[in-house]
Amino acid sequence: MINILIVDDQKHIRDGLQAMISQFPLPLDNLYCAANGIEALELLRLHSIQLVITDIMMPDMDGLALMAQTKQEHIKADFLIISGYSDFAYAQKAIGLGAKGYLLKPVKREDLQASIEHVWQEILTRQTLSLNMEHISRRAQETDRKELVMFMQGAASDEAWVLQTEQQNRELWNNYRLCLLREEKWINQPGASSAHSMESIAYRVYGGLGCICLQHRPYLILAVDAAVDTGALSAALKAGQIDAVVAMTEPQHGLKELPGSYTQVLELYRHSYLFPDKRCIQKVHIERLEQQWQLPYEELYALFQLIGDKNSGMVTQGVSMLFHKDVLQRYHIRYTQQLCRAVVQMLEEYERVIRPYMGEEALDMECLRNLFDYPGIRDYIQALQQQLLRLNQFYYEYKCSYRNSQDLNEAIRYIHESYHKPLDLAMVSNHVSLNYAYFSNLFKKNIGKGFAEYLRDVRLDKARRLLAETEHKIVEVATMVGYENYKSFTRAFREVMNMQPTEYRQLMRQKAERERSYQDWAR
Repeated sequence: MINILIVDDQKHIRDGLQAMISQFPLPLDNLYCAANGIEALELLRLHSIQLVITDIMMPDMDGLALMAQTKQEHIKADFLIISGYSDFAYAQKAIGLGAKGYLLKPVKREDLQASIEHVWQEILTRQTLSLNMEHISRRAQETDRKELVMFMQGAASDEAWVLQTEQQNRELWNNYRLCLLREEKWINQPGASSAHSMESIAYRVYGGLGCICLQHRPYLILAVDAAVDTGALSAALKAGQIDAVVAMTEPQHGLKELPGSYTQVLELYRHSYLFPDKRCIQKVHIERLEQQWQLPYEELYALFQLIGDKNSGMVTQGVSMLFHKDVLQRYHIRYTQQLCRAVVQMLEEYERVIRPYMGEEALDMECLRNLFDYPGIRDYIQALQQQLLRLNQFYYEYKCSYRNSQDLNEAIRYIHESYHKPLDLAMVSNHVSLNYAYFSNLFKKNIGKGFAEYLRDVRLDKARRLLAETEHKIVEVATMVGYENYKSFTRAFREVMNMQPTEYRQLMRQKAERERSYQDWAR
């Protein structure tokens, strides 16, 4: 029987999940509900609960904090994460804490059912493995395994320990392969399986004496019987609906070869990123890869020359060409790693230039540091492409802003030079080679007033100076500042100054007379 706990701060979601789960064909014992992580933790402490279905974002204690606290308190429960946030970082943290699946709201009935059934099958598998191995002392077995893992990873051991450990399973250590299994997971993948499921399949393929588990995390590493066909494990994983890549060494003979085998299997694992379509990667797939190369700096520079272009599709095409699989699969994985670092360095240089104009926006460089943080190279290239497109957008907006600033400055200069001539918006927009409507919107957005209002103010400003400083007739002043007739000039002047041009001239003359009188008195 299985006990399930639903944790979500929204009651209608809790009720909906409870209604769906109640209809699933599961050996359901009890179905509990909690509104946040604190309530859920109390229920987990009081009851034996096998599966927790929890939201990530909740008040008081969120789903990730709940998972971390249960681990700290050694509360055994499997978790399925449900969230409205399709953020890779949340999923990555959840999977790192041991989540069995990550589903987005609104949750589909079939995805939820598949996830719960996968977890239930995994629970049954663990129970079966536990029953089969009860006769072995768990503490002694774990101690032996830890020593074996330390030896595998390069720790020094004396000859007596090597001989003694080899004697415990001489038949396997005489002829074995080291296998690394990397399960491919994606956001929203329902019922993501764990290392325990893959381990149980391996034991079925190789038998109890033909398989030893050396490591569970960050990926599963097994020593397996080399006499078994190399494709058997991949086929069994596929039959179990587990999408995993298997890196498998050549046959090894003797426990002394284990540290070298570990180095080899890690190398094969890294190269599995070059061959995403191969389910079982072996030495034969990488032995002809070229070890010397020259990074394509010209292509790299050409890609970054496209940054700031309106057509972002060119950037996408440039990334695809730079990371074309036919090129990557010619060289050792170090070529791809160096290429990734070179692109990130260029990204950092370009971001450094434009950073003062980005405000609070920023590129996420940290997510691009390590290719092997991603499920596969395609995921990494997609993340890289996203950052390049963001940079492209920043640069495009910056260039438009700079270009618009220059165009506006030229338009204003032209207005101040030509205000006395017949002038309209079409003439000025043509002068700076901008679309009429675009220029009109740009002008108003940046100057704060429309073109006609701005031209009127420039002309009237010139008119006020002429009225105050010269003896030109009003009709002459109107013509000198660009008005075609006296009436339109006086009407515009009255609207802005709330007086006639003649009144303004008289007012300015009286003011000038008072200033002269004051200066004469001051002498």
